[in-house]
Amino acid sequence: MVEALYLRIKQDIIAQIQEGKLQAGDYIATEKDLAQRYGVSQITSKHALNLLAAEGYVERLRGKGTFVKETQPAAIPDSLKRDKPMLDVVALILPSMKTKIDQRLLDGIENYCRKSELNIIVSISRESALEESKAIERFRHSGVKGFIIFPVEQESYSDAILRLTLDRYPMVLIDRYLKEIKAYSVSSNNMVGVHTAITKLLERGHTQIAYISPEITNTATDERAKGYEQAFIDYGLSINKSLWCLLSLHEIESGSAEEKIKQFIEEQPHFTAIFTVNAYLAEVVKRALHAKGRHSVLHSSFDDVEHIFAYVRQQEDEICRAAVSLLLEQLAGHYKPRREYIEVLYIEQEQ
Repeated sequence: MVEALYLRIKQDIIAQIQEGKLQAGDYIATEKDLAQRYGVSQITSKHALNLLAAEGYVERLRGKGTFVKETQPAAIPDSLKRDKPMLDVVALILPSMKTKIDQRLLDGIENYCRKSELNIIVSISRESALEESKAIERFRHSGVKGFIIFPVEQESYSDAILRLTLDRYPMVLIDRYLKEIKAYSVSSNNMVGVHTAITKLLERGHTQIAYISPEITNTATDERAKGYEQAFIDYGLSINKSLWCLLSLHEIESGSAEEKIKQFIEEQPHFTAIFTVNAYLAEVVKRALHAKGRHSVLHSSFDDVEHIFAYVRQQEDEICRAAVSLLLEQLAGHYKPRREYIEVLYIEQEQ
């Protein structure tokens, strides 16, 4: 792997400081000048300067520029310096370990990495964009060879993920993709999966179908919502958005989603079927329906959930195989960013 360009800029400036070529109070080249000198984006040069500031080598003054600090951090003893980057190590970042999906992804990716003679280090972001970014920076600094990332639920991608893409650092996203930015990603066919599940309910005569989802903040939730809408369009039916219950990330994380869903069920007594977009919300809805005595409602969901009418099963093993394969492609020096879809399975079960 070519050394990350922001690290090269950072190390060059540190070397100039330690060799006395840059003295305390000296002005450091601007982000624009560094970007032109090294042939990188200004995001990359800005990242290098921010790291230098965070480590105590320089100070950045708004409206004035970047300057060498009077007091420098202690040099790292040679005995503690890393001789080589971790050339056989890749990083896996997952949002949680709460669901079967998360657990299967960890198991599958570790399995395919091991078969490819790659070691993995793992970080759980716990649905925190800040922790996700910290993990990316920490692993980049350690010299990992590449990343497989299942991003957190949020409206936009972190700067850390965007920098990986712009720097062409080997990376594969799972379940998401970057709109209008070329990147490698693997995801289930979200739209087809939901379209199939909703169509099956419509075929049974259910036209009042409630829809429970996090707010539409990323490509996965957007595609699943479009699957619902397209099924109604194909059936020639209008879409009743009053039957949609969209939950903020705060409501989900704080545990208040269940009360909001119970209130929604009370206010919408006429729906005869309900669809949830993930396993976590499916379990919440199961409890809410039981609490409100709505035992006759047919419940379908994305991801496998016990004791409901039907679910859309993701082929996690295929997702893992494809993700590791795309990462290996980049590690071999090839760069043809694309999105790969993995087909899903529709399964009905006895309640």
